[in-house]
Amino acid sequence: MIWYVLAVVLGLALIGAVTALVVTELRARPPKPVAASAAVVGRQALDVVDAGLRRLTGECLRSGRPLPDLYAVVYSGERLGLLLAGAEETAPEPWTVEADGERWTVSPEALHRPGPEGEPALSYALTVTVGLDGPERVLVDLSRATGPISVTGPDEEVRSLVRALVVETLSGPVGAFAEVTLVGALADDGLVAGDARRSSRLHTAATLGEAFAKGAPGWQESDASDVTQVTWVIEGSRRTAVKDEAPRLFVVDASQLPQREGALSPLRRGDALLVVGEAPAGWRWRAGADGSLDTGPLGLQITRHVGRFA
Repeated sequence: MIWYVLAVVLGLALIGAVTALVVTELRARPPKPVAASAAVVGRQALDVVDAGLRRLTGECLRSGRPLPDLYAVVYSGERLGLLLAGAEETAPEPWTVEADGERWTVSPEALHRPGPEGEPALSYALTVTVGLDGPERVLVDLSRATGPISVTGPDEEVRSLVRALVVETLSGPVGAFAEVTLVGALADDGLVAGDARRSSRLHTAATLGEAFAKGAPGWQESDASDVTQVTWVIEGSRRTAVKDEAPRLFVVDASQLPQREGALSPLRRGDALLVVGEAPAGWRWRAGADGSLDTGPLGLQITRHVGRFA
C-alpha cells in the first residue's frame, strides 16, 4: 500500500513538473502575430518588395541566369518571400531556398547590405498587393494569369479591390513603369481619383479594341546601360528580354468584354487583363462581404483584401 501511494505521489509530481516546464516555455516564446504590423500594411513594405525584386533582377542579369518564374510575393516584416511556380533549388545571393525550391526568402537587412546594385524589376512590374494573410502582405504578379482575371463579389468590395490594384500599380515603386488603361464605362465612373487619376501612365479607351490599338508607350531611360533598357515578358515558363515594351494592365467591365474569337489576341505576354464581374477567365477571384478574397487556382489565403486597407 505504501509503495502504491508513493508511486501515485511521484506520478503526480512528474506531471506537475512537466506542466510547469511547458507553461514556462510557452511564456518565454513570443506569441505569433495574428494581425499585420504597420510596417507590413504601410508603403514601406512596397519599398522592401521593390528592393528585393530589383536585387533579384540585377543578380540574374549579371550572372546570365533566367529570372525565376515567381507568381507571388509575401512579406511579414521580418522576411520577404518569393513563391515560385516551378521549384528551383539554387538561388542567387542573398536569397535562401526553402520548401524544396518553391520558395526563396531573404531578410530586409540583407537587401541593404553592401552589394551589387539592383536593376529596375520591369519583369515584375504588374506585381501588386491583393491583401493580407494574417500577419503577411501578399502580392501577385497579374501578368502570370493565362487569361483574363475575373473579379466577382459584392459591388462595393469588388470596386474597392480593383481600385486599390490600379492605384498601387500607378503609384507604387514596383509598378513604376507599367501602363494602365481603363476601358469603357470604367474610364469615367470615378473608379480612380486623386493623384493616380493624373498619372501619365493612366490611359482610357472606349473599347478594349481601341485600348489594344492605342498600345502603350515603350519604356525609355536616359543615361542607362543596355542592360537596363529592356523589359521582360513571359515566354512559356521563362522570361525573355524584349526591348521597348512596357507591361500593360487593362481593366474592363465584364459587360464590355468582347466575346468574338481572337478578340484578346493583341494581349502581349507580360500584359494583364482585369475584368470586373463574371467572365471566362484564367483566374477567377471572388471578394467576400467580410473583406476576404478567394484567389481561386492560386490557392492563396487572403483574410483581408487590399481594398480594405489601401
